[in-house]
Amino acid sequence: MIGEKRLACDPVQAEDTHRHLPVFVDQDDTACEGLWAIVDRLEGYYPDYPLVPEDEAMRRDALRWLDWAMGPMTAQITGCIVFEKANPRFTGAPSRSTPDMNVIRQGREALHAALLEIAPILEANGYLAGKVCTIADLALAANLSAMDYFGEVKWDDYPAIKEWYMRVKSRPCFRSLLADRVPGQPPVMHYVELDF
Repeated sequence: MIGEKRLACDPVQAEDTHRHLPVFVDQDDTACEGLWAIVDRLEGYYPDYPLVPEDEAMRRDALRWLDWAMGPMTAQITGCIVFEKANPRFTGAPSRSTPDMNVIRQGREALHAALLEIAPILEANGYLAGKVCTIADLALAANLSAMDYFGEVKWDDYPAIKEWYMRVKSRPCFRSLLADRVPGQPPVMHYVELDF
């Protein structure tokens, strides 16, 4: 979101890793802890490049999708796949020697069901909450990016989602995300490609 707002940012490691993350400290030293507080601060104090629509119905829709992407999707889909496939040292997942394929399979099935539901919405609107990219699109795309890193999104099965993802993937906030790497686990070949 900070990249999308075109703000300079120096991310730092949290001093207390048990605190609720993320934490955003603004230029005036105002600290905002947690996703909703950060969204409120950035949208309220940095109105250029809005990510939450002004239209009430579109705003409700965008926030509903954001809540789903950062809650149930992260827990029931992305977490099942990424936490099992990525080295536990980098995800905070419980350590084990081999991925649990039953958990990955469960995540894949949930991903397929979710994408089947999302595809017609993107086909009709172009984005999740209307005709413009919102914070909801960025949250969904971030989850898909984490799974795509491991080749878990079958893009050819969901052409409307693939087209949408290519648009979102080329936005300013995704540059740093696509540069992230899991040590010892390179991404699939198309991961950084904007047109794949």
